[in-house]
Amino acid sequence: MKTDYYVTEEGVTRQLDETTEEKDLGIHVTDDLKVSLQCDKAASKATSVLRMIKRNFHRIDVEDFRILYKTYVRPHMEYAIQAWSPHMVKDIQILEKVQQRATICVYGLKNKTYQQRLKILGIPSLELRRKR
Repeated sequence: MKTDYYVTEEGVTRQLDETTEEKDLGIHVTDDLKVSLQCDKAASKATSVLRMIKRNFHRIDVEDFRILYKTYVRPHMEYAIQAWSPHMVKDIQILEKVQQRATICVYGLKNKTYQQRLKILGIPSLELRRKR
């Protein structure tokens, strides 16, 4: 194992700490350069915002949903997506599941399929947005 040292301005030698993950400009980077951690964190943050919306809005219609979702939830899942665009199926599914849960919140759409809900709401799937 290689140990790196550096010398401070006072001439003191200190050992550098080894880390397995770092957060830089809001993107979580791991030592294996996989984006799974970023997808998990983005989905977690978007889910917490979605819970806050559910708590404060008891009956959401289509127009209100579009405004709330596009303003508060989707930006968390798409922040810097050009840098960490998920390519593994499990990472794509984690993000898509948040949008599936969000579309169920709309009054009258609970019994529809996910594709039907997207069509009624007029929003594309996250995978389609990344491809576009």
